[in-house]
Amino acid sequence: MNDTATATADQAVPEVTRPAADPAPRPLTARDWIGFFVMVVGMFMAILDVQIVSSSLNEIQAGLAASADEVSWVQTSYLIAEVVMIPLSGYLSRTFSTRYIFTLSAFGFTFSSALCAMAWDINSMIIFRAIQGFLGGAMIPTVFATTFSVFPPNRRGSLSVLTGLVATMAPTLGPTLGGWITDAISWHWLFLINVVPGVLVTSAVWLLVDFDKPNWRLLKVMDLPGLVLMAMFLGCMEYVLEEGTRLDWLGDDSIRLCVAVSIVASLLFVWRTLTAKEPIVDLRAFADRNFLLGCIFSFVIGIGLYGSVYLIPLFLSRVRDYKPMQIGVIMFVAGVFQFMSAPVAGRLSRIFDPRMVLCFGLAMFGGGVYLQHFLTADWGYWEFFIPQAVRGFALMFLFMPVNMAALGTLPPARLKNASGLYNLMRNLGGAIGLAGINFLLNDRLNLHWSRLIDRMTAANPNVTGYLDRTSQALSERMGMAADQGALKQLAGLVSREAQVLSFADVSLIMAAIFLAAILLVPLLRLPKGVVTGEAH
Repeated sequence: MNDTATATADQAVPEVTRPAADPAPRPLTARDWIGFFVMVVGMFMAILDVQIVSSSLNEIQAGLAASADEVSWVQTSYLIAEVVMIPLSGYLSRTFSTRYIFTLSAFGFTFSSALCAMAWDINSMIIFRAIQGFLGGAMIPTVFATTFSVFPPNRRGSLSVLTGLVATMAPTLGPTLGGWITDAISWHWLFLINVVPGVLVTSAVWLLVDFDKPNWRLLKVMDLPGLVLMAMFLGCMEYVLEEGTRLDWLGDDSIRLCVAVSIVASLLFVWRTLTAKEPIVDLRAFADRNFLLGCIFSFVIGIGLYGSVYLIPLFLSRVRDYKPMQIGVIMFVAGVFQFMSAPVAGRLSRIFDPRMVLCFGLAMFGGGVYLQHFLTADWGYWEFFIPQAVRGFALMFLFMPVNMAALGTLPPARLKNASGLYNLMRNLGGAIGLAGINFLLNDRLNLHWSRLIDRMTAANPNVTGYLDRTSQALSERMGMAADQGALKQLAGLVSREAQVLSFADVSLIMAAIFLAAILLVPLLRLPKGVVTGEAH
């Protein structure tokens, strides 16, 4: 029955599920290798800049005389613009070629970084950050597509380790590096550090990269209505996810409007994509089972990757009142163990079935997040060390097999488009994950607060004992206000414990998502050209 269904699917969409044979690869030169590694540096810069401002928003707010609501757009504008460019990059890469699109992307990213450093108010900063995110967004999927379109199958495993390491290390290092730069110099250098590497990347890619040729015909038949619909769909959705919690979701007029626009635009975009002769994004790639499952796993990885980088610093700042550099030191543990795991993951993926490696990675990442749900208000560096180490070590066991599964079964002609969709799913997983985390934190905080308050009665001997001891300790300093001071301290203690319980609940839910994803692994097919058991 499964064979019959598969055959039927093959007949329905032969161009997707029957990958064309790879053309005979041209010999790779030292110039090709150097050019590719330079592209990886550019990708690292683009991903790093999503999180590099996260620990320095207060300083940027003060420097630009902005409000707390306005400064959040320093990050939101970048994400909205980037999420629009990522799926568009496949079409642009096929039109202009890898060399042209990456050079333009790196140059635009570098120039807009310099503009961000020179921003004179919050409005100019938001505009420059949006330009930076949009122009830099093309670098990320272009690197992933190049890995599978230029290099032979026996090289793709090790290169997937490299790209996966960069894609996961950058968000982890962002808050740490950003906090250190702001403390040591100023927030302006969060953007100025991109200038010299950006110029070098732009120049090197122009001189070294020559993997494919432009297809100028695509420029004449570009589906502009599809492009507008995609921008409206993704841009409005990203706005809702970023601002929904702060604005009370559907209780706000702007959120309701963006939800309506996003839904209508998404339906029209899908219709337009399936009917246009040269669609901006070819959604038929999802007909490939491995690619569809790979995108689902990429979505789950996005939840864990961006969710954990957001959740732990939030706990440490709210509950422990840690400074950016203290938080960065704790977060750096995951990066160290992630770096250590790269050669191990690469080796095991060549020895064992990549699906087994993926199961191990999902279980290990879920286990690391599960350990966090035992947290208390006293957790610091050493308490977070093991969960951070386990989670960081697991990441490369996720990225490499998922990259191979999602992109390893597609024909070369579809790789550029598919790479944009694949990377988009990781970003959407992060955006939806962060929105879900914020919603759950607020919801569980209210629940735990009400439950704890119900127990704070005069009939509870622990409560009366705490108030008596605290009041007595404060009486010498506060006199008549000692009783009020004791009540205030008790309220603060209840609030703190309610927050701790909320963070624990969210960690448990994230762990459950990763463990549930293991159920999908058996549906993956082993990519063509992947040989396991080489140690034997």
